[in-house]
Amino acid sequence: MHVIYPESRPLSAKRLQQLAKPSAGAIALTILLSACSSTPKSAPKPPVAVTAPAPVPAPAPAPIAPSAQTPVPAPAPVPIAAPAPAPELPAPTGPAKNQSFAQWLKSFEQRASDAGLSDKTIRGSLSNAQFIPRIVELDRAQPEFTRPPWAYLDGAVSQVRIDQGKALIRKYQRTFNAAEQRYGVPASVITAIWGMESNFGKNFGSFRAVDALATLAYDGRRYEWASRELLIALKIIDRGDIPASQMLGSWAGAMGHTQFLPSAYQRFAVDADGDGKRDIWGSIPDVINSTANFLAQSGWKTGEVWGAEVRLPSRFDYARAEIKVVQPASTWAAEGVRSLDGSPLPNLDDASIITPAGARGPAILVGNNFRTLLKYNNSNNYALAVALIAQQIDGGPGLASTWPRDLEPLSRAEVKALQEALNAKGFITGTPDGVAGPATRVGLREYQKSVGLPADGYPTKDMLAKLLEPAR
Repeated sequence: MHVIYPESRPLSAKRLQQLAKPSAGAIALTILLSACSSTPKSAPKPPVAVTAPAPVPAPAPAPIAPSAQTPVPAPAPVPIAAPAPAPELPAPTGPAKNQSFAQWLKSFEQRASDAGLSDKTIRGSLSNAQFIPRIVELDRAQPEFTRPPWAYLDGAVSQVRIDQGKALIRKYQRTFNAAEQRYGVPASVITAIWGMESNFGKNFGSFRAVDALATLAYDGRRYEWASRELLIALKIIDRGDIPASQMLGSWAGAMGHTQFLPSAYQRFAVDADGDGKRDIWGSIPDVINSTANFLAQSGWKTGEVWGAEVRLPSRFDYARAEIKVVQPASTWAAEGVRSLDGSPLPNLDDASIITPAGARGPAILVGNNFRTLLKYNNSNNYALAVALIAQQIDGGPGLASTWPRDLEPLSRAEVKALQEALNAKGFITGTPDGVAGPATRVGLREYQKSVGLPADGYPTKDMLAKLLEPAR
């Protein structure tokens, strides 16, 4: 199936605003692409939103006939205007630091040629590539306040999204059934990701992937990652799956209905409708099967629940509430962890406890399939949102425990002050950067243990005030 662009008339201002609005996937990528932990200085890490382990070889699927209903249309391509004047940005770093964008593109053309790409693809894709200052601004942006998990989930896990997911499953029932039979991934999970990533195809971004990745590579902060993704994007174009002008996605290069980076597309995209193209922009069968294939090859266990909300024993060591602390659910049960309704805990061989809002918020037992969702987007909040949407699409409950909504989020300056105070007391968090990442949680937990507080590692204004109290 070719990409469907039904909107031949000029786009309205409202439509352009919809296309420009960042999706949940783009927001998550913004967070992940920024400095995501207070660790000692090192080379910047690439985004992890849609990275995954090496694929497991699998036979190509037989074509799947699209559902009888009209597919959800993909957004029309948005003409890329000349970039508007932007605030002065730092000069490029890395290999491009002494080159103009045009000069750097010329050098990249040679790299693409050496990789075996056709001259037609190279010239057609790179000759019109544009440097977009807005992408650099988004990449370097840091939110002023840390967004608490309940605020994220309030927006992500909405009744509207759940109802729309149910309606789409009914509409494409045959396609979902075939995908679940082949890959073992439930329709509700695929649909939840679809809703989170692009609002079911309504907003998968208006940036050409070539422009986005070329901009990020030229900027230099993520040169190795972005240049590698750009080369893969050109290979996809060279294969004939999609023209460069229609390869639309987020500012970070994530593409299509379920926001695959080019590397994920290369590994997991599926031609399910049999038209010879892996079309995650316009073919709903390809979108559904590609997403299911990603999860299946990333470790999804058919028939296993993602997790369950639990009640923790009174003397629970919150330092163990970490995704990396893994043991059978039966062992957690022996330690006093209970389900909210008193029923046995799910039969999970590799279960962890997470407390997204610390000791005062919900506690959740998660297993292998939750970790598989983290391979799609390495954020506990994201994975929890997908799990809760899917659970409620299937008729299950949301979270029963209340969130500590009285806890105000810390500003970047306050998080940095907390990190500096922890460092000064010997609880090393790395270089203070105002981002409460894993190293900050470890340092804060060690401090909390030292003063007899629940070691949940959750930064609050009260905790900052206690750290700043003068020594007695």
